[in-house]
Amino acid sequence: MERKRVLLCLAHMSGNEMRYIQEAFDTNWVVPLGPNVNGFEDDLKRFVTSSSSNKDEASHRNEEYPQTILPHENNPESLWRDPIKGLEDKHVVALCSGTAAVHLALIALGVEAGDEVICQSFTFCASSHPVTYQGAKPVFVDSEKETWNMDPVLLEEAIKDRIAKTGKKPKAIIVVYLYGMPAKIKEILAVADRYGIPVVEDAAEGLGSRYDGQVCGTFGEYGVLSFNGNKMITTSGGGALICPNEAARNDVMFYATQAREGYPYYQHEKIGYNYRMSNVCAGIGRGQMTVLDEHIAHHRHIAHLYEEAFKKIEGIDFHANPSSEYDSNYWLNTITLAPSIKVRGQENAYKTTVKGAVGGAAGVIHAVDSAHTDCEPNTNVEAMRVFLDKANIESRPLWKPMHKQPCYKDCPAYLNGVSESLFSTGMCLPSGPLVTDDDVRYIVETIQAAIE
Repeated sequence: MERKRVLLCLAHMSGNEMRYIQEAFDTNWVVPLGPNVNGFEDDLKRFVTSSSSNKDEASHRNEEYPQTILPHENNPESLWRDPIKGLEDKHVVALCSGTAAVHLALIALGVEAGDEVICQSFTFCASSHPVTYQGAKPVFVDSEKETWNMDPVLLEEAIKDRIAKTGKKPKAIIVVYLYGMPAKIKEILAVADRYGIPVVEDAAEGLGSRYDGQVCGTFGEYGVLSFNGNKMITTSGGGALICPNEAARNDVMFYATQAREGYPYYQHEKIGYNYRMSNVCAGIGRGQMTVLDEHIAHHRHIAHLYEEAFKKIEGIDFHANPSSEYDSNYWLNTITLAPSIKVRGQENAYKTTVKGAVGGAAGVIHAVDSAHTDCEPNTNVEAMRVFLDKANIESRPLWKPMHKQPCYKDCPAYLNGVSESLFSTGMCLPSGPLVTDDDVRYIVETIQAAIE
């Protein structure tokens, strides 16, 4: 019998979602507002501003990880402790996507045509594309080796150089929590504060990750969350923006709902967007919140299994928390392969182009004549991806750095070689809440079998 497909990452339904969805239909709230949207925003606010739950603390100590994903029996309101001091004023706006959240954060910060915004290069395009929506220009900054996120030292060099070359400072800084790993956010904020530049935290991959006990996405001016189908929890699509206070929340809400003025008819004095989350999708989110702690604990458990297993395989390194301050949700577990490792089938790597999306990526792909570009994973990494795929194991290359994307070829970039090196040697492994201990053993054994 063929082994089941081991998927990279897919959010898992708890069974509680149908109650909220049915309620939306029963009350005829099938629109981009309603009780579920309000309730979901309240649940998210409680979570992102809270101190760690008992389950979080137990999982951080590697104790008693759940063997299955089960919903909480109690109400989401009692899942988390009181807010961390200083975060009480935070508000959350539920939106149709994490990309929309990035866009609205830039609008709220006054980013306009001709401005520059510093972006992390090593990430997905959703961080930088909204900068171009505003007619502004991304300025890319490379990563440091410990967290794989924005290098604070290089960040300051970039700011100084942009001021020297343009006569003005960048309008904002967008830092990413890549694969759920917290960035060196305190050092980044210290640099940002020296120059008076606001920070947007793209925590789309980092829901539940913490730095020094505080949830990622709550340190900067704005924080971005995502509920895409492959994230820690899902609303089928969707995202949210963490705002600094109620006034900022109201401003974001205004732009997210077509910027309608308070007249008894439709009056628009500014350009708005149709970015609000639907009441039905928010119902899914409310049900998902009841299993968020279990999802995070399970991802960390799987990460612990991978970390221990790869310690025994020479040439493969697992990317783990650099120190006790960092508490990743391990949204995706990642490894790097030494160039010296030889993988079965390596001689055939890149001989064919991709006909279907790699790693479950959505959307239509354009046909290409050659599989090669000037920046690509090493042949042993591509051969390992193909070997795993044939064994029914879904994997994926790391994000290709934005400064190497053709659409950004004319943008300034401040580089140290870290992101390109990681892209050439790294890959993502199955990490979702339905990945079992047996799956991890099978994945590791298959990787060992692929090595010549």
